[in-house]
Amino acid sequence: MMLLVGLGNPGRAYAGNRHNIGFMAIDRIARDHSAGPFRQKFQGLVSEARIGAERAILLMPQTYMNESGRSVGEASRFLKIPLADIVVFHDELDLPAGKVRVKTGGGDAGHNGLKSITAHLGAGYRRVRLGIGHPGDKALVHNYVLGDFAKSETGWLDALLAALSADAPLLAKGEDDAFQTKVFKDMAAAGF
Repeated sequence: MMLLVGLGNPGRAYAGNRHNIGFMAIDRIARDHSAGPFRQKFQGLVSEARIGAERAILLMPQTYMNESGRSVGEASRFLKIPLADIVVFHDELDLPAGKVRVKTGGGDAGHNGLKSITAHLGAGYRRVRLGIGHPGDKALVHNYVLGDFAKSETGWLDALLAALSADAPLLAKGEDDAFQTKVFKDMAAAGF
């Protein structure tokens, strides 16, 4: 069993924010992989799906980004899921929009959701870094990540979410490099 976590902020006001791309990824995976309805548990919204041959628990913490570790920690302890089987989808300012990188462990690069998860669990979980681009000036970052995706970004965003979901069985098998490569090829095929 694995735990797939999407990071974001709860509530309608944040739904379209760049910071919520992790929630968007989990929503798309849930829809495409016939997950059951989301229910409240572990201070988050939880569902279950079969991704390839793997049973996956899908989690969207409802603690706000800065406290994501409370929810992820509670779920992983209760379900006895080791760090290596936790995959966190999150926004990444340091990657161009639509690019994806997968890594295990490492620093949090100023991402408060990752900082919280690392504080609660340690750094050895897997991260799917979803590029949202950078506004170009550090002073603009806060408003940028808490701003909605522009209409002009919906093409690459939809293609990315579709690719993440379609290629999730590779991630479930632990084939992170193959997953990353396949997402790249799917994005290129979609014109991005």
